[in-house]
Amino acid sequence: MFFVVTGGSGSGKSAFAEKLTASLGEGRRIYIATMMCFDEEGKKRISRHRAMRADKHFETLELYTDLCGLEVPEDSILLLECMSNLVANEMFDESGAKEGTVEAVVEGLHHLRKKARHLVVVTNEIFSDGLEYDPETKKYQAYLGAVNCRMAEEADGFYEVVYGLPLVRKGEYRL
Repeated sequence: MFFVVTGGSGSGKSAFAEKLTASLGEGRRIYIATMMCFDEEGKKRISRHRAMRADKHFETLELYTDLCGLEVPEDSILLLECMSNLVANEMFDESGAKEGTVEAVVEGLHHLRKKARHLVVVTNEIFSDGLEYDPETKKYQAYLGAVNCRMAEEADGFYEVVYGLPLVRKGEYRL
């Protein structure tokens, strides 16, 4: 099955996604980390997330681009965090897909779904602040929005976490 969890910064989406992943039964749980670390704030965020999942029996794989190149064990349970980082990496990193970002990410998700028993993806809600951004940021928002729409269309369950409360947008509540 394929699940998507979205929400704003600090909404509790990561904690919910980890609980959701743990509720999907026994199996090899793999956390696919997509955040490149550039500074102290990034190091703190990574440390916090590692501590959150320390007792949840996840293996961690770091992958910044090219989901199609990732080999995962058949029948594994995957948690990919976070789509917003992956899209940015594909757009801006020298090894990324650049203009082909949306297609590369969607193909990569299909690749993972063929291999894994379950896939849970965390993404960010970055579209409702009402601010005007530069053209490159607008392009990023357009790419992430297109990926999020494709995921919502294909997902068995889509959840939005608001103030720690998961709201079912598609499918059924699973915990």
